[in-house]
Amino acid sequence: MSGTVFAAVMVAALLHASWNALVKSSTDKALDTALIHLMGSLIALPLVALLGLPAAASWPYLAASLAIHVAYYIALTGAYQHGDLGLTYPLMRGVAPLLVALSASLTVGEHLSLLAWVGVLGVSAGVLTLGLGRGALESPRALGFALANALVIALYTVVDAQGVRASGNAWLYVLALFALDGWPFALLVLWRRGPARAWPYARQRWPLATGGALASFGAYGIALWAMTRAPVATVAALRETSVLFAAVLGSWWLKERFTLRRAIGTAIILAGVMALRLG
Repeated sequence: MSGTVFAAVMVAALLHASWNALVKSSTDKALDTALIHLMGSLIALPLVALLGLPAAASWPYLAASLAIHVAYYIALTGAYQHGDLGLTYPLMRGVAPLLVALSASLTVGEHLSLLAWVGVLGVSAGVLTLGLGRGALESPRALGFALANALVIALYTVVDAQGVRASGNAWLYVLALFALDGWPFALLVLWRRGPARAWPYARQRWPLATGGALASFGAYGIALWAMTRAPVATVAALRETSVLFAAVLGSWWLKERFTLRRAIGTAIILAGVMALRLG
């Protein structure tokens, strides 16, 4: 992995943690998640009209990814509804890189070096150390949603990695994905909440949601672009350094405690990042 790709993925990690912290800070997490991704669709649609679609070979992956992302949003809002950002976010992001690394050899034919495997395991172990504290088992619903979402994250990561490589242009694939992605979950939430609740909330939160949409687009767009230039499992693991930023945001913005356990988890993640960079 080149220094440029490495730096870009770290920026993606910061952007990803930022929009997740925005969702966690809201009073209606499902509505905020829906609004962020609906704004992302509204931003992406005119760009798709201007720049065009990715290669047709990537369309089946797009369709599969759209279906998987609906499950992602449902599990994401469920996790944040029942648990702290500092618990649920690390759990979701910590298990997924291991699943991606295990499946990448079968799906995209990639085989990691021993040092890269050490890096993946280190990042995942550190992330789980951040999330699996003494109180984790006291929030079984949050735990269940988070672990289920880890599987979903791994699934759409592998699907999109193949789709973006078949697309001919990573950013055209990302734009098409975002143009379509926001609508299914937004319509589901609108149906459940009703216009009388959703519309006033959207009018109040749309400026923040627009910022969240741009952060989400940048985070995933950079990650998928990086997967065309580096191994999927390496990028997926490095991207999960977003938990470091989430821990800082959770402590500073959401007033969650930064404990000794989180400090140890942070150190383990940094060691894993160094192994990934060298591997």
